[in-house]
Amino acid sequence: MSTYTLLPFIVLIGAMFLMTRSAKKKQQQAASMRNELQPGSGVRTIGGMYATVKEVSEDTVLLDAAPGVDLLFAKNAIGAVLTDDEYNRIVHGIEHDLKADGTVVPDDASSLTETDEPAADASSDASDDKPLDLGKKDAADKPADEVVEAKADKALDVDEAEPKKTDGEADAK
Repeated sequence: MSTYTLLPFIVLIGAMFLMTRSAKKKQQQAASMRNELQPGSGVRTIGGMYATVKEVSEDTVLLDAAPGVDLLFAKNAIGAVLTDDEYNRIVHGIEHDLKADGTVVPDDASSLTETDEPAADASSDASDDKPLDLGKKDAADKPADEVVEAKADKALDVDEAEPKKTDGEADAK
């Protein structure tokens, strides 16, 4: 047999080896995560339920899903161990305090631009109560009512001047 005949088999075996190796690595990481469970940590089950770990035994975990609701799960049913900030954000709706980070994002972009001129002109334009006209302007700059009337009159004139051409079958019943 030539080496060209064996090459596809070698590539296939190598690909299978790499796939099983990465799958084993993920399984080991998940197993170590489940073995490091501690009471008080927030978890998400593989079914998508969020709870707090109450007790950990060899094969099972007792979860506190709500006050007075304790659920017993197998350890391999734990999908992820969450950080305290992530658990509080998801379950309790408590956002992390942004002021503690020191980075503040402004509500508008006006504070991000620097201008030497006073902003009096911009504020007077923004405070006008009349809406902006974003429509298409006619060549003669007629008001919108006159343009609509002119188009309607023009449509009527065309219909009256030229009768519609048919092939003669439209009148047959």
